[in-house]
Amino acid sequence: MLERIEAFRRRRPRLTDEVVTLAHGAGGKASAALVDAVFLEAFRNEALEPLGDGALLPLPSGHQLAFATDSYVVRPHRFPGGSIGSLAVHGTVNDLAMCGARPAWLSAAFVIEEGFPVAELAALAADMAEAAAAAGVTVVTGDTKVVDTGAADGVFITTAGVGLVPAGRRLGADRVRPGDVVLVSGTLADHGVAVLLARGDLDLEADVVSDTAPLADLVEVLLAAAPGTRWLRDPTRGGVGTVCNELAAQAEVAVVLQESSLPVRRPVGGACDLLGIDPLYVANEGKLVAVVPPEEAAPALAALRAHPLGADAAVIGRVAAEPERIVLLETSFGGSRIVDMLVGDPLPRIC
Repeated sequence: MLERIEAFRRRRPRLTDEVVTLAHGAGGKASAALVDAVFLEAFRNEALEPLGDGALLPLPSGHQLAFATDSYVVRPHRFPGGSIGSLAVHGTVNDLAMCGARPAWLSAAFVIEEGFPVAELAALAADMAEAAAAAGVTVVTGDTKVVDTGAADGVFITTAGVGLVPAGRRLGADRVRPGDVVLVSGTLADHGVAVLLARGDLDLEADVVSDTAPLADLVEVLLAAAPGTRWLRDPTRGGVGTVCNELAAQAEVAVVLQESSLPVRRPVGGACDLLGIDPLYVANEGKLVAVVPPEEAAPALAALRAHPLGADAAVIGRVAAEPERIVLLETSFGGSRIVDMLVGDPLPRIC
């Protein structure tokens, strides 16, 4: 059975849909099929094909430039712990940090619906300015478009960012080896559940706050303690389960997770249980997943836990040679199950 699954996963994603659905924006199987069939097919090039959090571009000096872009359509615009403004900064800063870069500059583009309150727009811009200052980046250029009433849900924001990767620093799935250790810098699913509850569509009350935060400083702390770090990713759309599947496919390894080691806050876990959602597939916006060599796992974990954004860091699994391209979850009951890529979109528009 595992051999059949492995053979199936080696196939390129197939896009069979005739129209775009919300699932195509969820970061799972449908997203992968859309990106491969439409965007990768149209724009294929060496810098794009790794499909990482950002592109790495060589400079004549020998350094690398990291370039990342992302759009933000979260609803509601404000949620416990953040807003679409702060999220638009944190998300792109974090994509750069996952490339090993030190973020430096951002652009910001706004699509604003006619009738949107100017005071609210100014407040979101102030959130962005505060988030950028805290992350050590500067918004240096941008664009504004206004569309008819009903053509956008208030405001959409797109940010792009650039940063420099220090000479000699290299991260990537090709560096991952069996025996490596998988860590997460904190609790799972905080952002997705916080946004879902903030919508008020569900008669649920829980003390859940988004974890949206800039991770560049945390990455530097981690790399200082564990210079052999192999791979980094922030588990946004599709959550930890999806990014581990991407790792397993790209590195052609197995990722074995320990259910008992997955850090989930009780209110978040309770909300997921009530809604029938697996926290492994719910987004974070202020956490990272790291793969480090086994001899550096202890100092990496200690360094993460010593940082305010990594206090709940945990070792959640390991890399194995087989079954290739598969993510397994060793359950608390002593069994195991396959963790597939996200199918569908249980929580649309959370970022």
